[in-house]
Amino acid sequence: MGIIEKIKEIEIEMARTQKNKATEYHLGQLKAKIAKLRTQLLEPPKGSSGAGEGFEVTKYGHGRVALIGFPSVGKSTLLTMLTGTHSEVASYEFTTLTCIPGIIHYNDTKIQLLDLPGIIEGASEGKGRGRQSEGHRQILTRELEAVGLRLNKRPPQIYFKKKKTGGISFNSTMQLTHVDEKLCYQILHEYKIHNAEVLFREDATVDDFIDVIEGNRKYMKCIYVYNKIDVVGIDDVDRLSRQPNSIVISCNLKLNLDRLLARMWEAMGLVRVYTKPQGQQPDFTEPVVLSADRGGCTVEDFCNHIHRSLVKDVRYVLVWGTSAKHYPQHCGLSHLLQDEDVVQIVKKKEKDDGGGRGRFKSHSNAPARISDREKKARLKT
Repeated sequence: MGIIEKIKEIEIEMARTQKNKATEYHLGQLKAKIAKLRTQLLEPPKGSSGAGEGFEVTKYGHGRVALIGFPSVGKSTLLTMLTGTHSEVASYEFTTLTCIPGIIHYNDTKIQLLDLPGIIEGASEGKGRGRQSEGHRQILTRELEAVGLRLNKRPPQIYFKKKKTGGISFNSTMQLTHVDEKLCYQILHEYKIHNAEVLFREDATVDDFIDVIEGNRKYMKCIYVYNKIDVVGIDDVDRLSRQPNSIVISCNLKLNLDRLLARMWEAMGLVRVYTKPQGQQPDFTEPVVLSADRGGCTVEDFCNHIHRSLVKDVRYVLVWGTSAKHYPQHCGLSHLLQDEDVVQIVKKKEKDDGGGRGRFKSHSNAPARISDREKKARLKT
């Protein structure tokens, strides 16, 4: 029996098992088994040199956005309209068979947009073709969840560390309503982990605990874009636009594209910081772009972005903008910068090479030999 068949059998067993207090331990073990099997499904075959076929696209710009969706939903058209990069468009499915990159110039930044081939239901199990169906959002979310992508979620606040000896240490900082110590033990034993330290800092679920054990999950922000709103009724457009993390557009009529760019910018959380040399006007031509997801947005992160050795030479910084209480504000390295702040770096003064002062002076201009020194005139009596 293959891995896919095993997964199907476990899913069938979970579907026919009633959810109650008596079956929660059994369901927890089944979820752990499915997670292990899906991880094995994503691993490359034994004896192969790599992880399989993929897309090699050089990173460029200040951020990256990927277009993931069903075939023939307008991804290539959207890429062409936003970036000017030509991506083949046709009336048949699977026109795009590789990754097509493009660059969006927005708010003085460069955002790399990637047009990926169309995804279908069952793609996480190796399927490659299929028809469109209703509930695209749920299907896409489920397929991405199956390959370890967690959309619009943050990592669970669970501390987990394997140990060589000592058994399992389980603690929590609050009352847990979804899991208990016994259930965690059973899940760890399913992974053949008998020595570990576990600390729950929030009321997490069984799925959250399994994600922490797996350790290969990616937590990413996502915007659900509904195209072709010009061919549906106004009631459907209103309903779709009110769903969380959703926006409606029409590539055919060029409707709401500016709002889409604004939502992308908001979700990426990019922070533009402009530099101001001492005694000069700020440079608003080329900002330093920071992000909380890519290094951080503090003054120290700003200095490291310019040069790694700059931090040790900083005395203080002057900040103008929304993060400052007054203009300018003297700030340290831990100050959190905000979008469109202006920063001036004041360096430490270089040490004087005069050799020190007073009796600790390291060198003198006087002759080295006493005989060469200038003799003073005698005092008059």
